[in-house]
Amino acid sequence: MENIHDCVIIGSGPSGFTAAIYAARADLKPQLYTGLEPGGQLTTTTEVDNFPGYPDGITGPQMMMDLQKQAERFDTKVHYEMITKVEFATEVGGIHKLWAGNKELFAKTVIISTGATAKYLGLEDEKKYAGGGVSACATCDGFFYKGKDVIVVGAGDTAAEEATYLAKLTNKVTMLVRRDEFRASKAMIHRVKNTPNIEVKFHHELIGIEGENGLVERAVVINNQTQETSKIDVHGIFIAIGHKPNTEIFKDQINTDENGYIVTVPGSTKTNLPGVFAAGDVQDHVYRQAITAAGTGCMAAMDAEKYLAELQ
Repeated sequence: MENIHDCVIIGSGPSGFTAAIYAARADLKPQLYTGLEPGGQLTTTTEVDNFPGYPDGITGPQMMMDLQKQAERFDTKVHYEMITKVEFATEVGGIHKLWAGNKELFAKTVIISTGATAKYLGLEDEKKYAGGGVSACATCDGFFYKGKDVIVVGAGDTAAEEATYLAKLTNKVTMLVRRDEFRASKAMIHRVKNTPNIEVKFHHELIGIEGENGLVERAVVINNQTQETSKIDVHGIFIAIGHKPNTEIFKDQINTDENGYIVTVPGSTKTNLPGVFAAGDVQDHVYRQAITAAGTGCMAAMDAEKYLAELQ
């Protein structure tokens, strides 16, 4: 096994690049594999206004380019390839084996930063108006809809949280719930019902979006009992039907929760396997912010550095 790397990072969002910055500064010479979506979820976001250090805001793609430049400045090697298979060692000091297509890699430590993918309804209009009014993150984008009317699609805790958060900023929130009841917890349902500017439309589904110049102006909805369609004037549509962590290739090796998120040791980024760490949204189903992902990326690199030091 030639070319055994000290650190391989899988994923290239805020957690992956931050891990790379810290690992590179610790002289671990990290090898970062971007995956199919270099830069992660933030590359689908237009303005980012809540990341510290950008007083005038910044676009998601530009921020990811800045993070990548910073990582490369400290000799991170960025590979525009996807890790397709892994065989993790189970003993302390073991060598982990990874594949990028047909290429084999060997690593003493691995940082998993593959993120999570927001679930969408699958409408063509969602893509058409992405960044122009369609979002999957109220805390990221809610600020842009101050005083305006918005829609939240979903019936679970995520949808209820998004709706109550948006209700503080916007004029009115309309929730579209496909069935005749919520799937959210009783506490969240109670919060929704007690927020005066949230209207809930049960048995309603989003079937289309209309607007000019790539900006959302109306939602086309259907009552799935009467089949009657109607249009609602809105500026923002928030799809809140959950996220899917990108953990498929780690299944059966890394411990995950019932939704597929990697389980880490509290207060650290350690997984159930020695030398394998997880950072960002792949292990965080609560906060899911760029800044929290970056924070855990820092933690993962420091955990990896400490692990390697203890091997010597």
